[in-house]
Amino acid sequence: MECCPALNHLGIIMDGNGRWAKKRNLPRTAGHVEGLKALKRVVCAARDSNIQYITFYVFSTENWKRSEQEVGYLMGLLSTKLHGELAFYLENHIRIRVRGDIVTLPESVRRSILDTQDATKNEKGITCCLAINYGGQDEICRSVNKALENGAKKITPQLIRENLDLPDVPPVDMIVRSANEKRISNFLLWDSAYAEMAFYDKLWPDWDKTDIERICEEYSHRVRKFGGLQ
Repeated sequence: MECCPALNHLGIIMDGNGRWAKKRNLPRTAGHVEGLKALKRVVCAARDSNIQYITFYVFSTENWKRSEQEVGYLMGLLSTKLHGELAFYLENHIRIRVRGDIVTLPESVRRSILDTQDATKNEKGITCCLAINYGGQDEICRSVNKALENGAKKITPQLIRENLDLPDVPPVDMIVRSANEKRISNFLLWDSAYAEMAFYDKLWPDWDKTDIERICEEYSHRVRKFGGLQ
């Protein structure tokens, strides 16, 4: 099944790892491991559906409020698995890019991010953006501060757009969320101004290509007016 051509950029808020693990009497860490497997299945399905960009909400600026043990585990997972999956990215022609404030991340995570981005920069199959230490409000603030530091006299929407983390990545067309949660949780606030939304019951670790097919089907029936009339 080919995706509606207009669905160029899909954003996914991955939710339900902890609940998936709890249902099976497993530690939350097991849910995060299965969540990574789901991410791999979904990004390949998105590529096969001709989606050009996909952005996953991996770790938010608010996730630091979680237990020290869980945050430490997630940072360790990022530092080892991000670059550790390099063969998978190259085999499936996936370009990895990261948006978010990476300056305050542990050195091992920053190095993994930079090495992975560099190693996959020439891949053309799909651009997979990982939102790490990311918050929509934080990104907008950093964009404005960057513009001011560069001598801007007046802040405009175009100027903010040009100073976002990945200004060359087009605005998201559709944002979806798993685990029956119906909020966007500070995700892609600037670029989601006219994004379509959809929320699904299935917990994130259970997602696969059928979910991408469902999203493509649903999006194909949406009518986007961008404030105008049709």
